[in-house]
Amino acid sequence: MRSPKNQGQVCDVVAVAAIRVMQRCDILASLSATPGSIERTYLSPAHAKANDMVQGWMREARMSTWQDAVGNIWGRYASSDNSAPTLIVGSHLDSIVNAGKYDGTLGVLLGIELCGLLAASGTDLPFNLDVVGFCDEEGVRFGATLLGSLAISGKWQDSWAELTDTDGISLTQAMQNFGLSISQASTAALDPASVRGFLEVHIEQGPVLESRDLPVGVVTDISGARRFSLVVEGKAGHAGTVPMSMRKDALLGASQCIALVEEATKRFNVLATVGDISCAPGAANVIPGSVQFLLDIRSARDRLRDRALDWLMAAMRSHCRKRGLNIDSIEIHSADAAACDSRWQRLFEHAMRDAGIEVNSLASGAGHDAMAMAGFTPMGMLFVRCKEGISHHPDESITTNDAAVALDVLTRAVCADADVAAPI
Repeated sequence: MRSPKNQGQVCDVVAVAAIRVMQRCDILASLSATPGSIERTYLSPAHAKANDMVQGWMREARMSTWQDAVGNIWGRYASSDNSAPTLIVGSHLDSIVNAGKYDGTLGVLLGIELCGLLAASGTDLPFNLDVVGFCDEEGVRFGATLLGSLAISGKWQDSWAELTDTDGISLTQAMQNFGLSISQASTAALDPASVRGFLEVHIEQGPVLESRDLPVGVVTDISGARRFSLVVEGKAGHAGTVPMSMRKDALLGASQCIALVEEATKRFNVLATVGDISCAPGAANVIPGSVQFLLDIRSARDRLRDRALDWLMAAMRSHCRKRGLNIDSIEIHSADAAACDSRWQRLFEHAMRDAGIEVNSLASGAGHDAMAMAGFTPMGMLFVRCKEGISHHPDESITTNDAAVALDVLTRAVCADADVAAPI
């Protein structure tokens, strides 16, 4: 049974706002390409509907709104100081296929409620407060992740113009269909001198907070990930005629390479996963001649991850040579680890104490838009407990009380940064 301390105590206005957040998560869940499940990919009709819906809620919170050149949706709670810098709060509105309700959307909706609380109390901040709904964090449609946040941090790549989806539609054409022009994409970039910081509230997507019986936690780091496609080549042959001692079985070789992945995680204290494997020719009576598998390896410390990777690749090559096999690899994704700003960590910690929540911190093993903002502006993250750590799945679940606690802590932290009284 949860203790009152760990439950968090919030005022009525925050409790009502949290109920509204949960209701709106349900509404956004209905904006999907697939009835009965959540599928909202970049530049799709569901994306357009979500932007329109969120824009309406921003206006209800007395914010000015706009859509930028790549499809991010924005709302601003303006400072009375016309020359003031901008603090950005937000997350993403796109989803994977067959997604949960809260991944990304929770952080956007909490940002809107934060602005609503400030507007209702007439609080004037010494900076503009912008809420952003990023357009493409997941990378489902075109394969490249964090497009929305990379665009605003000045990291848009012209080479993305030729990316295509599974229907052969290019990113260039998809943007045109959406009413945008890829030639203008780089104009979404913000001037870092005008940005005070970036905050993202997100479900944890893991079991740590639940195991600690805590509603929220301060994120210290976001792990950097590298992904590879590896192919082990052997020699196919008849399963009944080639002696075991003369075989070059690619699947046996690949299976032992995969076992080395677990060994690397133990040696170097990193996370690594083989999440997909395919075997050719793929018949019960044929010795496998070729096997492809995908490797994901990550850590909050890039050098440690890379040391583990070097050891692993060398061990795989050595193993395959002994079996008369060849192994090749192609890197298909690379993202450096990102450390959250120490000042924002302290502000969140102080806000948790003020809200009666036990202060705690944890690292993120998953990637987030906040990664793209690291190095561009000071960024901070707050995690919210999710049931059994389940995410990227329809069973994704949070409680209204935890959403309220997250809003309470976010509001206190932003007001502390502004040195104004929190309207709660």
